[in-house]
Amino acid sequence: MCTAATYKTKDFYFGRTLDYEFSYGDEVTITPRNFEFKFREVDDIKSHYAIIGMAFVTEDYPLYYDAINEKGLAIAGLNFVGNAHYKEKQEGKDNVAQFELIPWILSQCSNVNEARNLIEKMNVLNTPFSDKLPLASLHWIISDSTQSITVESVIDGIKIYDNPVGVLTNNPSFDKQMFALNNYMYLSPKSPEFSKELDLSLYSRGMGAIGLPGDLSSQSRFIRVAYTKLNSFSKEDEKSSVSQFFHILGSVDQQRGCCDLGDDKFEITIYTSCCNASKGIYYYTTYDNHQITAVDMHKENLDSKELIRYQLIKEEQIKIQN
Repeated sequence: MCTAATYKTKDFYFGRTLDYEFSYGDEVTITPRNFEFKFREVDDIKSHYAIIGMAFVTEDYPLYYDAINEKGLAIAGLNFVGNAHYKEKQEGKDNVAQFELIPWILSQCSNVNEARNLIEKMNVLNTPFSDKLPLASLHWIISDSTQSITVESVIDGIKIYDNPVGVLTNNPSFDKQMFALNNYMYLSPKSPEFSKELDLSLYSRGMGAIGLPGDLSSQSRFIRVAYTKLNSFSKEDEKSSVSQFFHILGSVDQQRGCCDLGDDKFEITIYTSCCNASKGIYYYTTYDNHQITAVDMHKENLDSKELIRYQLIKEEQIKIQN
């Protein structure tokens, strides 16, 4: 289960939590402009926009969970189990495998409008990467500095939803996630007033948010992050913006032990990311390392042909002050 969000101050920020019971060996991965993307059914792309994101790299292929390109377009794939449906090859369509969707779009598109046009011609194939890596059931949030969309490949075709809140979690489908916000219109960051005729006491700050869901279900996380993001405030500078973004996604952190999967397995927030999509900087924290670590794509040779990979710093780093 995961949560993705956007945030805008002076720059545009995009990121997500990845919540799962184990890691495949994720790495911050930069795909430079001349790395050749090979696709199963559509033409290979030899030259493209540079990309940075979190990926599991296997057979020299970056399987991105979330990424941005040098133009500021961002994508994250989130679990959509029970609803995602991929198709057989279709004539007259761009037949793109589920694991190819992020590189297919980020390599060619500079904004959401271009991505939308590409997706309208797309058929998401039910082709796994390999026998050892079966199909992942996903839907996607695609964002730039001005707008977001949610893309779902379901049994009756590809659905593209405008996403005005800039947030996505898992199930149910996005239209139902958005509709659920209607049940929480009464929430407010300000103090509530029940009636002027009654002498009621505000015995605590924050009482305007009573009723905000606090559980770990995907629908509740959508409500909580939407509320937190839309009422969030920070200064415009980079450190303030990045810090605030991690606080927004921190509202849905999953702690080991709270989501019991049986057999001593627990879903946890494996990593949290924050991308400055305007500057091409990928920030992250991990479950056992709360220090923010950054990788700047523009400090690398973006005209090369080889993937650039950074293993995650996972051990807690504590600054001793005395």
